[in-house]
Amino acid sequence: MSFSEYTNKNENQVLLELKSDKNGLTKTEAKKRQKQNKQNEINNQAPNGLTIFWRQFCSPFIYILLLASGLSFFMGERIDSYIILGIVLLNTLLGFFQEYHSAKSLYLLKKILTHRARVIRDSEEILINSEELVIGDIIKLVAGDIVPADLRITNNNGLIVDESILTGESIEIAKNEKPLKKSTKNLYQAQNILFSGTKVICGEALAVVIAMGANTVMGGVSKLTVETNKKSLFEKNIYQFSKFILQLILITIVLIFVANLLIKGESARIMEILLFSIALAVGVIPEALPLVTTLSLSKGALRLAKNKVIVRRLSAVEDLGGIEILCTDKTGTITENIMQIVDFNSASKEFTLLLAGLASEKIKQKNHDNDTNNSFDHAIWGGISKKIKAELNKFTRIAEIPFSPERRRNSVLVKNNNKKELIVRGAVEFVLPLCHNLTEEKITELSKWQKKQGLLGRRVIALAYKNFSHEKYTVKNETDFLFGGLISLLDPIKKTTREAIKKAEALGVQIKILTGDSREVAVSVGQKIGILKNENQVLTGDEFCELSPEKQLLAVQTIPIFARVSPEQKFQIIEKLQKTKNVGYLGEGINDAPALKLANVSMVVDHACDIARDSADIVLLNPDLNVIIDSIKSGREIFSNIVKYLKITLISNFGNFFALAVSSLFIPYLPMLTVQILLLNLLSDAPMISIASDNIDREEIKKPKQYGVHEVISISLVLGLISTIFDFLFFAIFMKHNPEELQTAWFLGSVLTEIALIYSVRTKHWFWQAKRPSKTVLIPTIFAVAMAFLLTTSSFGQRLFHFQKPSTEHLLIILLLVSGYFIVSEILKKAYYRKVK
Repeated sequence: MSFSEYTNKNENQVLLELKSDKNGLTKTEAKKRQKQNKQNEINNQAPNGLTIFWRQFCSPFIYILLLASGLSFFMGERIDSYIILGIVLLNTLLGFFQEYHSAKSLYLLKKILTHRARVIRDSEEILINSEELVIGDIIKLVAGDIVPADLRITNNNGLIVDESILTGESIEIAKNEKPLKKSTKNLYQAQNILFSGTKVICGEALAVVIAMGANTVMGGVSKLTVETNKKSLFEKNIYQFSKFILQLILITIVLIFVANLLIKGESARIMEILLFSIALAVGVIPEALPLVTTLSLSKGALRLAKNKVIVRRLSAVEDLGGIEILCTDKTGTITENIMQIVDFNSASKEFTLLLAGLASEKIKQKNHDNDTNNSFDHAIWGGISKKIKAELNKFTRIAEIPFSPERRRNSVLVKNNNKKELIVRGAVEFVLPLCHNLTEEKITELSKWQKKQGLLGRRVIALAYKNFSHEKYTVKNETDFLFGGLISLLDPIKKTTREAIKKAEALGVQIKILTGDSREVAVSVGQKIGILKNENQVLTGDEFCELSPEKQLLAVQTIPIFARVSPEQKFQIIEKLQKTKNVGYLGEGINDAPALKLANVSMVVDHACDIARDSADIVLLNPDLNVIIDSIKSGREIFSNIVKYLKITLISNFGNFFALAVSSLFIPYLPMLTVQILLLNLLSDAPMISIASDNIDREEIKKPKQYGVHEVISISLVLGLISTIFDFLFFAIFMKHNPEELQTAWFLGSVLTEIALIYSVRTKHWFWQAKRPSKTVLIPTIFAVAMAFLLTTSSFGQRLFHFQKPSTEHLLIILLLVSGYFIVSEILKKAYYRKVK
């Protein structure tokens, strides 16, 4: 049924039609409906193997190879045609197995990141995965939630929703539960309907599920995506780099083809030269780059998952390595997020605790021991005696206005028999001004007490109350309260934090704390963890905003802690930092969402609100600063391996490419046959791809990594020139022999020089000083060398690939040339990096 059918019906009519109830479904009925209906999901299918297999053929490189195979078959070279097809199939299978494994692993990781929903079952509020919802479920929504299905509002308390993901309109929409006079199909007129994927900005509501998954309005337009729609700088540069390489190759191939025709004239075999040109193009293009990138990133994502770090945007794995500044709140990462009551400033501790208990989330639940994400509630209920809990059971909550970053307080209206009380709980400076029974002297005294507690690293909340006669209230009614007391709470510093700070310093990562806490608490925490020398290194959000733009830019670079910052101020700080640095940001609340969306890499803890999770690239199941720093290290390792692949493939392929292309102009036959070039490409692919899993030198992860095309191209040109020179040496030495001897020697030399290059370029040190290569690098390189010798010396390989068995003398010359190439490459590599350094 369309949402429009519910817009003009009242609450009772809707519930009756859905066979639901104000108190929610029973758990038995919910299970029954789950069996009858599909899960509440739009598109979370496991990877389709057949689709991934066919996708391997959707590549211009594959099209070129298939064209080459067709041309060979047309020319009567059927064995060559079948060999090319075999090479296509092998490359396709290799790509398929790697991509399918990565896709399946990432699918399993994404399944962990389901949104959650507060649902009423058996008259009790419980937290479930949104996939477990059924039609007729009663859901509670609060600020920060993402609407998990299409809903009809049944009870509303100041609900305001952002529907921009659906309508494109940035205006926030106020919702209510009233039925319309007549039904509507227009989204903007459906004021009593909440649509899946939209965001709750403030207020709260109860609503009943009317549509799920693909049947929602969002499902119909298919606008939800699994990953955050954000491309990294690395991805953009890789795309531009690949485009440049393709253009360069195409121009060179055309020139070589035309030059062969002009120089050789009538004796030129056009089809043979065309096949040779195609083979050269395929041989030089770094076609494994997408596979190496995906493999590196997915393996990195899986490695992070073992440390309880879940990646939502795959390229964020590499982006982690580029983080220069990590901005974080202190709660849960710097501190334990286990609040403990340590002191009071109150006429009656019991009465103050009673007020705090009435203002907490747990008072709404029959079972007061149910879990809640509010650390203040945990601390308060941990300090409440059985006597006070018994007193709390006499109260009924009537209405409330939830906490918001702007108000910095929440308020509740409760009832005990016929007596109603309005209670407010929040930050001291936002509650004390509401109390009419406090003199200026008393407010000053209480503020001093709060500051003293702050210097000890403690947070203080204030309570106030008043009698109230009405059933409903608004923010305007939050005046003329009576002071109810102050509670001091301590959130201990994690034992691992100082160690993590030292690791960050070793990696060249600055830690900055952006917190809503007071200056005093921020100073205490900063000094304890070692990032603060004196209290002048802390700025409040208001102080930051008073600075000129130039001084703000200086402040974000030099100040390690910002206290009492609002969501807008967090956004401004991140924005200023990004003018000169790559910034990672860790948050969890609705107030963190703008900064999360802006940061180069955005991270949230697992219990973060839905809006924050939806904005994030990475979710931390273990909110520990150590985990983040280790993840940055992993990102740098992945980055290093991808760049390593680029260098190796460009040096070897371009050196070989230009030498073969130019040599073809000076002899009446091809210096290497099409199938030999393709075989060379196939044998070198596996060792090249294995670089994704190589071990990394310690120096490679000491500094933040930035993608630099110039560094890759410059080292590739230097060592590529050496590769070309040695290829010409192979040509000069063996061109006086018959074609098969030249082709065999050059093929064998090319395989060996490419393998030698891997062991040289994988490190900036002398190769024997580098960290040992991983087994995944050793095994494919040994296999490639063994296959090269086997195919050039066996009758099978000679018959199939037109090789001629090399003599002992030729083998010695080849080995000497390869050794010389390796030694010269090592010397020039060291000289290059010494000059760059």
